[in-house]
Amino acid sequence: MAGPADTAVDLSAALVAAPVPLGHWLVILPVALCISLGAILLMLRNRTEWHAWIAIPGLLLLVLVDAALLYRVASDGPVTMVMGRWLPPFGIAFSVDLLGAIMALTAAIVALAGGIYSLGEIVTSGRRYGFFPFLLLLLAGVSGAFLTGDVFNLYVWFEVLLISSFGLLILGSEREQIDGALKYAVLNLIATTLFLVSVGYLYAIFGTLNMADIAMKARAGDSSGPLMTLAGLFLLAFGMKAAAFPVNFWLPASYHTPRITVSALFAGLLTKVGVYALIRVLVMLLPVERAELGPVITVVAIATMLAGVLGALGENDIRRMLGYMVISGIGTMLAGVALGSADGLSGTIFYALHSMVLMTALYLLAGQAARLGGGFSLTSLGGLYRRSGWFAGLSLVLFFAVSGLPPFSGFWPKVVLVKAALATGAWWLAAAILLVGFLTTIAFGRVFLLAYWRPGSEGGAVAVEPIRWQAGLPLLALAALVVGFGLFPERLLHLTQRAAADLEEPSAYLHSVFPAAGGVQ
Repeated sequence: MAGPADTAVDLSAALVAAPVPLGHWLVILPVALCISLGAILLMLRNRTEWHAWIAIPGLLLLVLVDAALLYRVASDGPVTMVMGRWLPPFGIAFSVDLLGAIMALTAAIVALAGGIYSLGEIVTSGRRYGFFPFLLLLLAGVSGAFLTGDVFNLYVWFEVLLISSFGLLILGSEREQIDGALKYAVLNLIATTLFLVSVGYLYAIFGTLNMADIAMKARAGDSSGPLMTLAGLFLLAFGMKAAAFPVNFWLPASYHTPRITVSALFAGLLTKVGVYALIRVLVMLLPVERAELGPVITVVAIATMLAGVLGALGENDIRRMLGYMVISGIGTMLAGVALGSADGLSGTIFYALHSMVLMTALYLLAGQAARLGGGFSLTSLGGLYRRSGWFAGLSLVLFFAVSGLPPFSGFWPKVVLVKAALATGAWWLAAAILLVGFLTTIAFGRVFLLAYWRPGSEGGAVAVEPIRWQAGLPLLALAALVVGFGLFPERLLHLTQRAAADLEEPSAYLHSVFPAAGGVQ
């Protein structure tokens, strides 16, 4: 590798780096936008009636910026921006490829839907507690995690989203929320500590925290350190963040306690950041160690899928049931990581995007079901079909989608994952995916029969309570994505296949960070 003279040349080049091209500002703009808007809302803490008027247009602008970033990356390849005119590996880099760009855009869409829904749920007291500032800072952490090119800064953005999620979790300071927040905090802080320890070991082994630099050194065999131990630590830390078995019990104990908007945002965003980090570190940075850990990840994936769906079958509270379904979906995503093939990773990425949209929609749907039926318990719910026929039809669409039935978005990633498993001879993994899909169909069929089809306890004519636009608009928009990606999956499949190929062979990503000519590409 580079000697002292080369290092001096690199340092000199870093000090005289050329100005960053205008298009590269798209890489940092999502994070800067969220932090700036969050800071503005904090300064306007005494004018909470203005918060929604600033936050919702800001989230819409974030969607547009992330869409422009995705278009830029899809057209021209990965993009890197370096802070402070210091080139990698000395400077802090924001590097975005197709995986990061498409995850960031999906997160922004989910946040916009949650923000619009909150207009009818988060009233004056909730806004005084800081819902919208916390939401924007949460998005800053999520976006930063998807766009950073530095492992330590990945840890930093995890901390940002974790602190913001604490604020959202205890919104209202109810006893149940405090109890859920305590369980949520303890396990996540342990995971964060493991992550930080792993980052320290990573730096000790490679002497750098830049992802591209680590990927190059790992592929060149420039380390004799305990990489399997390091990969195991990352698997444990990110597995706890993603709520994988057996460290998943914090999720169903906490996700049912906050406002339904907050639960929806958590289900759509937080665990997916853990899965993203696992893919980024194990697949791109430590591919040999991921292959060695493949059997372990397979067992974890199957156990997570089964633990989630069996927990959902045994639940009577819709919110708790959905928490278990989040866990089951994480197991399905881990299946592709266990396989490690391009098709397996493509299925994982597709399923992650599908799950971000669908789980958010299901939580918002549960909130409206409770509003129409008077609670979240399947014992007391009933007659929702008579109360609102179109709402029942929309629910059925989302129930089919979460079960992986055609022609909705959940069908295609499962097909890709099953084919990838069979192609590598992992028939038990394919069988587990199919079995979990069948059990999920039973679980949500039970919900529809009890909460929608069964007559309500009131008897006689049912007074129809209209669903407000703040709830109807995001629900219809998310359901449209679920149906659209199910009927027309080609474009998204193409993007996920390219993203998976770039992870297996990250030459374009590496070149964006270390271009041959020097300077920022």
